[in-house]
Amino acid sequence: MPRMISFILTRLATGFAIGCAVGFVVWENGLLSSTNTAGTHYLAQGLFIYFFASTMSMGYLATALLLEEE
Repeated sequence: MPRMISFILTRLATGFAIGCAVGFVVWENGLLSSTNTAGTHYLAQGLFIYFFASTMSMGYLATALLLEEE
């Protein structure tokens, strides 16, 4: 695999993993702390975590590309 493609895929996957973890923590602890939503809203939770993670992955990739030196 060419070096640039490997670089992009690695940074996107790393950013997505970080975003999933942070999105899950934000959903569970901060977003709906005042209401009882145990066992409900799985679709909303999944979409929130996915959108949070995809945004974080693009930001992680952009930052890595900006700071990359050869």
